Amino acid sequence: MARSDTASCVAAGVEQATIAGRMLEVERIAAGEPQMPTLIFLHEGLGSIAMWKRFPRALCASTGCGGIVYSRYGNGFSEVLGQGRSVEYMHHEACVVLPELLAAYGISSRDAILVGHSDGASIALLYAGEIASPRGLILEAPHVFVEERSVRSIAAAKVAFESGDLRARLAKYHADVDATFYGWNDVWLSAAFRSWNILSSSATIAAPALLIQGVDDEYGTLAQIEAIAAALDADRFLAGRCGHAPHLDRFPETLNLAATFIRNTIESPKAG
Repeated sequence: MARSDTASCVAAGVEQATIAGRMLEVERIAAGEPQMPTLIFLHEGLGSIAMWKRFPRALCASTGCGGIVYSRYGNGFSEVLGQGRSVEYMHHEACVVLPELLAAYGISSRDAILVGHSDGASIALLYAGEIASPRGLILEAPHVFVEERSVRSIAAAKVAFESGDLRARLAKYHADVDATFYGWNDVWLSAAFRSWNILSSSATIAAPALLIQGVDDEYGTLAQIEAIAAALDADRFLAGRCGHAPHLDRFPETLNLAATFIRNTIESPKAG
Protein backbone atom coordinates (compact mmCIF):
# COMPACT_ATOMS: atom_id res chain seq x y z
CA MET A 1 0.00 0.00 0.00
CA ALA A 2 1.22 3.49 -0.75
CA ARG A 3 -0.14 4.97 2.43
CA SER A 4 1.35 3.88 5.76
CA ASP A 5 -0.16 3.95 9.23
CA THR A 6 0.92 7.45 10.24
CA ALA A 7 0.64 6.88 13.99
CA SER A 8 3.01 3.93 13.87
CA CYS A 9 5.59 5.69 11.68
CA VAL A 10 5.98 9.08 13.35
CA ALA A 11 9.31 9.19 15.18
CA ALA A 12 9.51 9.47 18.95
CA GLY A 13 9.60 13.10 20.06
CA VAL A 14 7.74 14.35 16.98
CA GLU A 15 4.50 16.20 17.65
CA GLN A 16 1.59 17.18 15.47
CA ALA A 17 0.57 20.79 14.90
CA THR A 18 -2.11 22.34 12.74
CA ILE A 19 -0.49 25.06 10.65
CA ALA A 20 -2.28 26.90 7.84
CA GLY A 21 -5.11 24.41 8.12
CA ARG A 22 -2.94 21.30 7.68
CA MET A 23 -1.61 18.76 10.16
CA LEU A 24 2.17 18.86 10.16
CA GLU A 25 4.69 16.72 12.00
CA VAL A 26 7.10 18.92 13.94
CA GLU A 27 10.21 18.07 15.91
CA ARG A 28 11.49 20.55 18.47
CA ILE A 29 15.13 20.50 19.54
CA ALA A 30 15.86 22.18 22.85
CA ALA A 31 18.43 24.96 22.94
CA GLY A 32 21.66 24.15 24.72
CA GLU A 33 22.20 27.77 25.69
CA PRO A 34 19.67 30.45 26.65
CA GLN A 35 18.87 33.39 24.35
CA MET A 36 20.21 31.61 21.27
CA PRO A 37 18.36 31.87 17.94
CA THR A 38 16.26 28.97 16.69
CA LEU A 39 17.30 27.06 13.59
CA ILE A 40 14.37 26.36 11.26
CA PHE A 41 15.08 23.40 8.98
CA LEU A 42 13.35 23.47 5.59
CA HIS A 43 13.71 20.23 3.65
CA GLU A 44 14.06 19.43 -0.05
CA GLY A 45 11.18 18.61 -2.40
CA LEU A 46 11.10 14.91 -1.49
CA GLY A 47 12.37 15.45 2.04
CA SER A 48 10.94 15.08 5.53
CA ILE A 49 12.02 15.30 9.16
CA ALA A 50 13.63 11.85 9.02
CA MET A 51 15.43 12.47 5.75
CA TRP A 52 17.57 15.20 7.33
CA LYS A 53 19.20 12.31 9.24
CA ARG A 54 21.50 13.53 12.07
CA PHE A 55 22.28 16.97 10.69
CA PRO A 56 19.71 19.12 12.58
CA ARG A 57 20.57 17.74 16.01
CA ALA A 58 24.29 17.90 15.30
CA LEU A 59 24.08 21.54 14.19
CA CYS A 60 21.99 22.52 17.20
CA ALA A 61 24.38 20.71 19.54
CA SER A 62 27.45 22.38 18.04
CA THR A 63 25.98 25.89 18.31
CA GLY A 64 23.76 25.76 21.40
CA CYS A 65 20.77 26.81 19.29
CA GLY A 66 17.33 25.29 19.49
CA GLY A 67 15.72 23.88 16.40
CA ILE A 68 12.43 23.32 14.63
CA VAL A 69 12.33 20.57 12.02
CA TYR A 70 9.08 19.88 10.21
CA SER A 71 7.69 17.97 7.26
CA ARG A 72 5.70 20.12 4.89
CA TYR A 73 2.13 19.30 3.91
CA GLY A 74 2.27 16.28 1.62
CA ASN A 75 5.66 15.08 2.89
CA GLY A 76 6.82 12.74 5.62
CA PHE A 77 4.03 11.93 8.05
CA SER A 78 2.36 15.29 7.82
CA GLU A 79 -1.11 15.42 6.27
CA VAL A 80 -1.17 13.54 2.96
CA LEU A 81 -1.30 15.68 -0.17
CA GLY A 82 -4.86 15.78 -1.43
CA GLN A 83 -4.29 17.44 -4.78
CA GLY A 84 -1.53 18.45 -7.17
CA ARG A 85 0.72 21.33 -6.26
CA SER A 86 0.53 24.67 -8.03
CA VAL A 87 3.50 26.46 -9.60
CA GLU A 88 3.34 28.84 -6.63
CA TYR A 89 3.67 26.12 -3.97
CA MET A 90 6.99 27.45 -2.64
CA HIS A 91 5.58 30.98 -2.42
CA HIS A 92 2.65 29.64 -0.40
CA GLU A 93 5.03 27.84 1.96
CA ALA A 94 7.19 30.95 2.42
CA CYS A 95 4.45 33.55 2.68
CA VAL A 96 1.66 31.66 4.45
CA VAL A 97 2.85 28.47 6.16
CA LEU A 98 6.25 29.51 7.50
CA PRO A 99 5.03 32.76 9.14
CA GLU A 100 2.22 30.84 10.81
CA LEU A 101 4.60 28.12 11.99
CA LEU A 102 6.96 30.68 13.54
CA ALA A 103 4.05 32.45 15.24
CA ALA A 104 2.68 29.16 16.59
CA TYR A 105 6.00 28.43 18.30
CA GLY A 106 6.60 32.01 19.46
CA ILE A 107 9.63 32.62 17.25
CA SER A 108 10.24 36.04 15.74
CA SER A 109 11.99 36.35 12.39
CA ARG A 110 14.96 38.06 14.06
CA ASP A 111 15.36 35.08 16.38
CA ALA A 112 15.31 32.57 13.51
CA ILE A 113 18.06 31.27 11.25
CA LEU A 114 16.59 29.47 8.25
CA VAL A 115 18.44 26.35 7.15
CA GLY A 116 17.07 25.31 3.76
CA HIS A 117 17.95 22.51 1.39
CA SER A 118 16.96 22.63 -2.31
CA ASP A 119 13.23 23.56 -2.39
CA GLY A 120 13.63 24.47 1.28
CA ALA A 121 16.43 26.89 0.42
CA SER A 122 14.21 28.52 -2.18
CA ILE A 123 11.45 28.84 0.41
CA ALA A 124 13.92 30.46 2.81
CA LEU A 125 14.92 32.97 0.13
CA LEU A 126 11.29 33.81 -0.60
CA TYR A 127 10.53 34.32 3.10
CA ALA A 128 13.56 36.59 3.59
CA GLY A 129 12.85 38.56 0.44
CA GLU A 130 9.09 38.94 0.72
CA ILE A 131 8.05 38.53 4.37
CA ALA A 132 10.73 39.42 6.94
CA SER A 133 14.47 39.37 7.46
CA PRO A 134 15.62 36.40 9.56
CA ARG A 135 18.78 36.41 11.66
CA GLY A 136 20.56 34.49 8.92
CA LEU A 137 20.18 32.13 5.98
CA ILE A 138 21.97 28.85 5.32
CA LEU A 139 21.08 27.85 1.78
CA GLU A 140 22.12 24.42 0.55
CA ALA A 141 21.65 23.68 -3.18
CA PRO A 142 19.13 26.53 -3.65
CA HIS A 143 17.09 27.02 -6.82
CA VAL A 144 16.13 30.46 -8.09
CA PHE A 145 15.29 29.50 -11.68
CA VAL A 146 14.73 26.33 -13.70
CA GLU A 147 17.70 24.79 -15.49
CA GLU A 148 17.79 22.03 -18.09
CA ARG A 149 19.98 19.99 -15.76
CA SER A 150 17.24 20.11 -13.14
CA VAL A 151 14.55 19.07 -15.61
CA ARG A 152 16.62 16.17 -16.95
CA SER A 153 17.41 14.87 -13.47
CA ILE A 154 13.81 15.19 -12.31
CA ALA A 155 12.65 13.33 -15.42
CA ALA A 156 15.23 10.63 -14.64
CA ALA A 157 13.93 10.47 -11.07
CA LYS A 158 10.47 9.65 -12.46
CA VAL A 159 11.91 6.71 -14.38
CA ALA A 160 13.77 5.54 -11.26
CA PHE A 161 10.58 5.85 -9.20
CA GLU A 162 8.43 3.93 -11.65
CA SER A 163 10.94 1.35 -12.87
CA GLY A 164 13.75 1.28 -10.34
CA ASP A 165 14.14 1.16 -6.57
CA LEU A 166 13.53 4.84 -5.74
CA ARG A 167 9.91 4.25 -4.70
CA ALA A 168 10.93 1.53 -2.26
CA ARG A 169 13.75 3.68 -0.83
CA LEU A 170 11.41 6.64 -0.26
CA ALA A 171 8.40 4.68 1.02
CA LYS A 172 9.59 4.44 4.63
CA TYR A 173 9.86 8.22 4.88
CA HIS A 174 6.38 9.21 3.67
CA ALA A 175 2.81 8.34 4.61
CA ASP A 176 1.82 8.22 0.93
CA VAL A 177 4.93 7.92 -1.17
CA ASP A 178 3.09 8.20 -4.49
CA ALA A 179 1.32 11.43 -3.54
CA THR A 180 4.59 12.90 -2.24
CA PHE A 181 6.61 11.98 -5.30
CA TYR A 182 4.15 13.06 -7.97
CA GLY A 183 3.25 16.20 -6.02
CA TRP A 184 6.87 17.27 -6.51
CA ASN A 185 7.72 15.64 -9.83
CA ASP A 186 4.63 16.69 -11.76
CA VAL A 187 4.94 20.38 -11.02
CA TRP A 188 8.67 20.54 -11.79
CA LEU A 189 8.12 18.78 -15.13
CA SER A 190 5.14 20.91 -16.10
CA ALA A 191 5.41 23.42 -18.93
CA ALA A 192 4.08 26.15 -16.63
CA PHE A 193 7.01 25.70 -14.23
CA ARG A 194 9.69 26.35 -16.87
CA SER A 195 9.36 30.11 -16.36
CA TRP A 196 9.52 29.91 -12.54
CA ASN A 197 12.11 32.44 -11.32
CA ILE A 198 12.51 33.95 -7.85
CA LEU A 199 15.80 35.79 -8.27
CA SER A 200 14.10 39.17 -7.84
CA SER A 201 13.24 38.19 -4.25
CA SER A 202 16.96 38.06 -3.41
CA ALA A 203 17.53 41.72 -4.21
CA THR A 204 15.83 42.97 -1.04
CA ILE A 205 17.40 40.52 1.42
CA ALA A 206 19.49 42.10 4.16
CA ALA A 207 20.22 38.99 6.23
CA PRO A 208 23.68 37.41 6.05
CA ALA A 209 23.71 34.20 4.04
CA LEU A 210 25.83 31.11 3.52
CA LEU A 211 25.51 29.33 0.15
CA ILE A 212 26.58 25.68 -0.09
CA GLN A 213 26.52 23.55 -3.21
CA GLY A 214 28.11 20.32 -4.36
CA VAL A 215 30.12 20.65 -7.56
CA ASP A 216 28.50 17.42 -8.79
CA ASP A 217 24.95 18.48 -7.93
CA GLU A 218 22.71 16.69 -10.41
CA TYR A 219 19.81 19.10 -9.85
CA GLY A 220 21.49 22.43 -10.51
CA THR A 221 24.63 24.15 -11.76
CA LEU A 222 26.79 26.71 -10.00
CA ALA A 223 24.85 29.39 -11.89
CA GLN A 224 22.25 29.17 -9.13
CA ILE A 225 24.47 30.28 -6.26
CA GLU A 226 26.40 32.69 -8.48
CA ALA A 227 23.15 34.48 -9.30
CA ILE A 228 22.16 34.62 -5.63
CA ALA A 229 25.60 35.82 -4.51
CA ALA A 230 25.43 38.64 -7.06
CA ALA A 231 22.17 39.83 -5.51
CA LEU A 232 22.99 39.64 -1.80
CA ASP A 233 25.85 39.54 0.68
CA ALA A 234 26.70 35.86 0.94
CA ASP A 235 29.56 33.51 1.70
CA ARG A 236 29.95 30.60 -0.72
CA PHE A 237 31.25 27.07 -0.32
CA LEU A 238 31.62 24.62 -3.20
CA ALA A 239 31.87 21.05 -1.97
CA GLY A 240 34.02 18.77 -4.10
CA ARG A 241 33.06 15.12 -4.64
CA CYS A 242 29.55 16.06 -3.59
CA GLY A 243 26.08 15.82 -5.09
CA HIS A 244 22.80 17.48 -4.19
CA ALA A 245 23.00 17.02 -0.41
CA PRO A 246 26.24 18.35 1.13
CA HIS A 247 24.86 17.81 4.67
CA LEU A 248 24.89 14.08 3.86
CA ASP A 249 27.71 13.72 1.30
CA ARG A 250 30.12 16.05 3.11
CA PHE A 251 28.71 16.00 6.62
CA PRO A 252 31.75 17.14 8.68
CA GLU A 253 32.64 20.06 6.40
CA THR A 254 29.04 21.21 6.01
CA LEU A 255 28.44 20.99 9.76
CA ASN A 256 31.58 22.99 10.52
CA LEU A 257 30.80 25.65 7.92
CA ALA A 258 27.23 26.07 9.09
CA ALA A 259 28.20 26.18 12.76
CA THR A 260 30.93 28.76 12.10
CA PHE A 261 28.52 30.90 10.09
CA ILE A 262 25.95 30.75 12.90
CA ARG A 263 28.49 31.72 15.55
CA ASN A 264 29.77 34.61 13.44
CA THR A 265 26.23 35.79 12.76
CA ILE A 266 25.39 35.76 16.45
CA GLU A 267 28.58 37.57 17.42
CA SER A 268 28.40 40.18 14.64
CA PRO A 269 24.74 40.52 13.69
CA LYS A 270 23.94 42.41 10.52
CA ALA A 271 21.04 44.81 10.68
CA GLY A 272 18.04 43.45 8.80
